[in-house]
Amino acid sequence: MALATHRTSEFDRDTAVTRRAPGVYDAHLSAGWTIVQAVNGGYLLALMGRALGDALPHPDPMSVTAHYLTASVPGPAVIRTEVVRTGRTMSTGTATLVQFAEDGSEVERLRVLAAYGDLGALPDDVRTTAKPPAIPPYEHCLGTDSAPDGRPAIPGSTAIAERLALRLDPATAGWAVGAPSGKGEMRAWFGLADGREPDPLSLLLTVDALPPTAFEMGLSGWVPTVELTAHIRCRPAPGPLRVAITTRNLAGGFLEEDAEVWDSEDRLVAQSRQLARALLQG
Repeated sequence: MALATHRTSEFDRDTAVTRRAPGVYDAHLSAGWTIVQAVNGGYLLALMGRALGDALPHPDPMSVTAHYLTASVPGPAVIRTEVVRTGRTMSTGTATLVQFAEDGSEVERLRVLAAYGDLGALPDDVRTTAKPPAIPPYEHCLGTDSAPDGRPAIPGSTAIAERLALRLDPATAGWAVGAPSGKGEMRAWFGLADGREPDPLSLLLTVDALPPTAFEMGLSGWVPTVELTAHIRCRPAPGPLRVAITTRNLAGGFLEEDAEVWDSEDRLVAQSRQLARALLQG
C-alpha cells in the first residue's frame, strides 16, 4: 500500500514509502538527494520518519535519534519498524533501513529510535533565552546560483543543492570564495526549491542539509554523520526557515554540530546535535 504524499513536491515523492506488510516498507533512495555519491543523512532521516509516522499512532516526530552504520546509496531499500510503546500522548518506535549487496545479502544502513506525539496538542507557553540568528536579508545572502546583488555563488557540486532554496549568510560563507573565517559556524535561509512549505517531517531534512561547518574552519571533504538526534519543537509557520549551526570542538577526527531552526514567526521549531567524522584535508 503506497502512503499518500503531497504529489506535487519532489521531497514528498522521494520520501514516499510503500507498506508491504505490517511494519515493513519498501522505499527508493533518490539520487537527487546525494552529496557526491552518498545519500544525505537528513533526507534519510525524513524517509525513516515517514515510515514511523505510519507505524505509530501519533502524527508528529518529536525526538528522533539515528545511527548511520554504512553509507547509503541511491536505489531500492527496505525499512522495518517496530512499535516499542504506545501511550496517551506519546509513542515510541524503532526503524532500520537495509539495502542489498551484489550477492543479495542485506546491509544495514541506518538504525533509528524515535518518539512521536501531537505537536498541535502542546501548550503554547514559552519561556526561553534562545534568540533567532541574525542573518542578512535573503537577497543579500549567497545561493547556489548567482545572488541578485552580483555576489559569487556557492559551489553547487552536489545533487541535493538543486533541490534546496538555500542562501548562506556571507559571514559564514567565506569558504565558498576561498576565504574561510576559521570559525565553526554556518547560517542560512532555508527552503525547498519547489516551494513546498515546511512541516515537522521536512524539518528532519533541514537540520542536516547545510554545508558542514568544517568548510568554514578551513577544511574540505566529506563529513559523514555518525549519530544525529533531532528534536522537533512545534509545527513551523509557512515561509522560509533560518538555520544556525555551530561546532565548538573538532578533535580526534570527530566534530559535533549543534543546529537550531527558526520559522517565519521567530519560533524555535527544531534543534539537533550530531557527531560526524572529519575525513578532511586542510
